[in-house]
Amino acid sequence: MARTGSESGSASGGPGQPSPAWAVAPDGGQPQGRTCAHAEGLPAAPETPLRVCAPCRARGLAWTRLRWCSACGHVGCCDSSPGRHAYAHHARTGHPVVLSLAPDEPWAWCYVDEVFLLKEGGTWMR
Repeated sequence: MARTGSESGSASGGPGQPSPAWAVAPDGGQPQGRTCAHAEGLPAAPETPLRVCAPCRARGLAWTRLRWCSACGHVGCCDSSPGRHAYAHHARTGHPVVLSLAPDEPWAWCYVDEVFLLKEGGTWMR
C-alpha cells in the first residue's frame, strides 16, 4: 500500500513532514464547488514507481503517459494510450486516485468523483 506524506521516508518531504493539501482544480466543463472525498492523505509524489506500463510492455504496445495508483502503487497507461491500463486498474480494484507520472502534469485524478486535483499552491500545467 502506498504511504502518505505523514509517514517516515515518504516522497513528500521526509520524516514528520505533512503531505501537501490537494484541492479540486477549476474545470470549465464541470460545475464549480465540486469536492473530492479521496484527496486527504494523498502523497505529494509517487514513491519510486516503475516508469513502464507492464501490461503494455507484455503485449508489445506503446503508451502515451503513465499514471500511479495512490492506493497500491500500480503503474498503468493513460486513457490516451491503447491499453488504458490505469483506468482498467481502477475499474478492477475500485482504487479512486491516480497521480500523473509526467513531469509536465502536476496533478492527480479521482475516478470516483471525476475531478482533477492540484497540490495546494500548485499551478495548472507548469
